[in-house]
Amino acid sequence: MAGKRAVIKQSLPEVIANDLRERILSGEMAEGEVIRQEALAEEYDVSRMPVREALKRLNAEGLVQWTNNRGGSVTRHSLSQIGEIFDLRILIEVDLFRRAIPAMTSTEFARCTAILEQMEASYLEDDVGKWGTLNHDYHSALYAAAGRDLTTELLDRINLQSDRYVRMHLSVMKQREPAKEEHRKLLQLAQNRDVDEACDLLALHIRRTKDQLLEMVIAKRAQEGS
Repeated sequence: MAGKRAVIKQSLPEVIANDLRERILSGEMAEGEVIRQEALAEEYDVSRMPVREALKRLNAEGLVQWTNNRGGSVTRHSLSQIGEIFDLRILIEVDLFRRAIPAMTSTEFARCTAILEQMEASYLEDDVGKWGTLNHDYHSALYAAAGRDLTTELLDRINLQSDRYVRMHLSVMKQREPAKEEHRKLLQLAQNRDVDEACDLLALHIRRTKDQLLEMVIAKRAQEGS
């Protein structure tokens, strides 16, 4: 008889929060969209209590702005806030990469290579959600050897704020070859222990995404008249 298998048990608020989070990150629920607790309870066929708990969690994550008495909306960042999110990513990720490179072993290099191959295959599938997840996994794998758990926790929270904007960028990005080449180059430089050049390229990589994304958001909001 097979041994017991671990099953992840989720409460109803967790299930609803996870689904709402994905709807926000995918853009199905747009920034600034009004959130109606009663409508969500009807949509999920539950009472308002688990919906309220789910919204509290997303409020703590910064994805929604919610108060029990006033309702809420999907968080809409200003242009300066979006820029700040990516500036923080540069500061934190470059520091982690600089610390990680000297400590990386064949195990870390193999994991990075495996994720990179999956990510490159996903380009052909044009699956933005999958691509975005693999992109996050790849960057995390590059920094894992730094062993900075508190910094990584902070970065994960910042990445949660940047993820939907990264997905927006990926969904319209036509020139994917430069991104593929930069990801490959980051790993190659890490394998060569070329810390300074690797960190310079990483900063450029994130900054380019930031600049292109801000242009896109400005154009999108101008079109929407907001």
